[in-house]
Formats: sequence, structure tokens, C-alpha cells
Amino acid sequence: MAQYHHRRSHSTKIISPLFACGSCCSHVSFCIQIGGAFEKSFSGYVCVWYCIGSLLCKLLVSSIGRGMVATCRTQMAIIRFEYEFCFCSHSIFPLLMIPDSYSTDFSLSTDSAVVTALFDRDQTNQQNDIGAVLRGGKEVLFQAFNWESQKYNWWNNLEGKVPDMAKAGFTSVWLPPPTQSFSPEGYTPQNLYSLNSKYGSERQLKALLQKMKQHKVRAMADIVINHRTGTTQGRGGIYNRFDGIPLGWDERAVTSCTGGLGNRSTGSIFHGFPNIDHTQDFVRKDIIGWLRWLRNDVGFQDFRFDFAKGFSPKYVKEYIEGAKPLFSVGEYWDSCNYNGSTLDYNQDSHRQRIINWIDGTGQLSTAFDFTTKGVLQEAVKGELWRLRDPQGKPPGVVGWWPSRSVTFIDNHDTGSTQAHWPFPKDHIMEGYAYILTHPGTPAVFYDHFYDWGDSIREQIVKLIDVRKRQGIQSRSPIRILEAKHNLYSAMIGEKVCMKIGNGSWSPSGREWTLSTSGHNYAVWQK
Repeated sequence: MAQYHHRRSHSTKIISPLFACGSCCSHVSFCIQIGGAFEKSFSGYVCVWYCIGSLLCKLLVSSIGRGMVATCRTQMAIIRFEYEFCFCSHSIFPLLMIPDSYSTDFSLSTDSAVVTALFDRDQTNQQNDIGAVLRGGKEVLFQAFNWESQKYNWWNNLEGKVPDMAKAGFTSVWLPPPTQSFSPEGYTPQNLYSLNSKYGSERQLKALLQKMKQHKVRAMADIVINHRTGTTQGRGGIYNRFDGIPLGWDERAVTSCTGGLGNRSTGSIFHGFPNIDHTQDFVRKDIIGWLRWLRNDVGFQDFRFDFAKGFSPKYVKEYIEGAKPLFSVGEYWDSCNYNGSTLDYNQDSHRQRIINWIDGTGQLSTAFDFTTKGVLQEAVKGELWRLRDPQGKPPGVVGWWPSRSVTFIDNHDTGSTQAHWPFPKDHIMEGYAYILTHPGTPAVFYDHFYDWGDSIREQIVKLIDVRKRQGIQSRSPIRILEAKHNLYSAMIGEKVCMKIGNGSWSPSGREWTLSTSGHNYAVWQK
């Protein structure tokens, strides 16, 4: 198995020695694709039961790796199985030796209908199923702020935009850190239980969250738990005590490498502020309690983990399991590979580090695809050959693990007034044409949608509409057709083709019609 495709260091066998069930077995052939790296065909048996109106299938198969897709052809139907590290229970498939971290999705297609069966641990309470959203793969995220938003009565401002965001097709809206903070932007939190911030009051925030709930748009909380600003000077004259506020920790809650009495950091150091020691049991217990409060009492459904490289991903796993957000994404921002000032073509080690972080969360979280951003913003400058890796796949995390990739063009750090790593302004719509038609979970930035004019917003809305109407999801198959200096084209699924760049290209066949287009991009559909 290819070095960067395994996504775990061990292989896994999925097998059922007690599978025989007599006449209800049908002999079928399988086409297996493992990790997107290769395919193999073999024969097996599928046993089908009908029980309390639910269709249950059991598959006899031995496989290695993850991200396995099996298509089973019978005389009556086509059954597609997908195995991926997600969330499952031994009780669902008691005869299959499957760890708790797996899930099984399959769709049954007949001449008249397509039935999708998603097996989850608690079908009666979707709000507690932290795997349902990931398995669905239909998310389109929206970052609803920039670096200056705290200056503009933000919660009230956003409340008026909720109907517009819902109409555009956004499923989850990422809000800035909601708690009281030493810095006005919210990224140096102090009193975690105070919802009065520079963005607005607690009352205004809850009114916004209620409006989002009414319009069926989930709210994503920005979770800043790598560091915290103290209230009192402790050891060494550093503000590493948190007296007089909820979660009144002392120096033991701060890592030893940032002036505390705790253990060493389990990740990278965020300099200038006390870094939280997540190895301490009392710290993790308090954080889980706070996250549950945000989730169950305040009204957030999703989490974004800030500076995720600052502490071990195993703690993110514990926090997700404890608070049960419906969707999570981590900011694992690592430097791409460069040769001097030139971006390397091969970014495999960069995307592998992000994938390792996702694996460390127990595969419960997605991650922002900084690899795709880094490659894409160089590619649109006349180097579109970068968008196909040596295996013919997209070069970012989306090429290896699309269901855990959150693709984006810019955010409050890379763009906005900070502009640490901005996407080329003249190529913004080429970037959105790419991420909104491709697998992965795309995220749209506030500035582009609301501050760059009606034309940009309308073009983004049209691309989202194509994505939803044509059923493009995070796991949609992709076939890259062209990748050269001035042209990139691809087919996503069987119904969408797209191109970016100033090169001339269109799909062959009269069945294709132009769906939307703009400067240096076009999208066709069947």
C-alpha cells in the first residue's frame, strides 16, 4: 500500500465466520476500491434481511486499509458499500469484527428509486449522532466574520443576514469566539462562561442562534482551548492563574514550557500566552463541561478547534466524544513544502501531517485543507498542472481523504486585514469554481460573499446551487481530464464537468449544457 494512502499504520480485517444463512444468500461480485489507490475484484456473499422496515445487509469481505468502497451487482439492484473510520457499534453488525470507530453506509439503486441506508448507533436521536453529518457529506460551510468584525455590533449584523445565508445553501455558519477575551477578536479567551464579548452581548448572541435555528442553519462555535489569558500573576510573575472567574485554575493548568507548573506541551507552543495543559484530568473535565454548556445550553451544534496543532489530537477526540458536536473541523495549519520561495510540486508530507492529526482525533473531526489552499493559489497563476498529483488525484487532503477535507480559499488569518497568506485577488472565482464543484466540504469566506460586490456573491450562489442540484458530496468521485499550465478540467461524478484557466475546453457530447460561468471558469451539467 502506498506510503501516504494508508492513513493508519496497521491493516484491518473485516470478516464474519458465522455468515452462512442458507437460502437468503445471493452470490455477487464485488469491485473494491481501497483508499483510492487501487482496485481489486472478487466474489462473496451478501445476506439480506428485512427487519422492522429496515434493510440490513451483511457483507463477507476481507480488506486492508480504510476508505473502502464496494459495489455489489445483482439481478435486481446495485448495492454500494463504503467502509470508513467513523462511528458505528458492534450491535449493528454483531457478526462482523468491526471496531467501534467504523461505519457502514450503502445505497440500494433500482430502476425506480434510490434508497440510502445509514446505520448509526442511535437512530432515534440524530442530535446525538456525531457521525450523521460526516456520513451525509452534504455540507457547505460559511465563515461569517473577518478580523475586523468585532467593531461592528456583529451579532446583530449577522442576525439580519441569516435568511440570506440559509437561502444561499449554507448548512453550518462558523461564528467568531463567543466568550470574553483579552483581545477584542476573541482569540485570547479569559472568562469562558461569559458570553459578553466585543461581538455583542449574551442576549444578542442567543437571538442570533435562535434565528439560525429557525432557518435550519447550524451554528459553529470557534473553540479556543490551546491557550488562555490569566487574571492574576502567579509563578514567575506571569499571568498564569485564573482567579475570580469560572474555571479558576492555578498554575498547574498551564504547561511548564509557557510559565506554568503543568507538564510539557503535547503540541506546538503558542507564544505569548499561557498554554493550557490538556494532560491534566481536571482541565479536561472542565473543558468538556464547558463544551457541553455551549452545545446543550447556549445552542451551538458544531465546533471549530483553533490552533489544533498546539495539543494532542487525542484530546480533541475526548472533547468531541464528551460534547457530541454534529460537525467538527480543526485548524491544523502547517507550513507547505517550499524550495526557497517556490512551492514544491510534491506536498504529500504536508497533507500527511494533516491526515495524521485527523486520525489522532479518532477520525471524528475534519480539518481545513491547507494543502489544497497552498497548491490552488499557486496553480491559478498559470501553473494549473499542480492540480493533479502523480496518481492522477487532487493534490491536497481532498485527494486522499475527501470526507475529512474542508476546502477553503481564505479566512480571517490568511485574508482579511491580516493577509498572512492571501489567495490571489484576481483569481478568487477560479478558486471557488474548484472547491464548490469538487469533493470535500467547501467553506466560503465572509469577505468574498458580502464585501466583494453582488457579482461575486451571485456567482458563488450559482456554484452552490449546481453542487446541491447535481448531488455533489464530500465523497463524490472525480476524474481529472486536463492539468496543464493554463487549463484544468475535471468530471465530478457523472453529471458535472468544470474547467478553470484561460485555456479553451468544453466537454464533448450534446448532453452537456453550460450551467454557470465567469472569468476563466465554466461548469457544465447533464
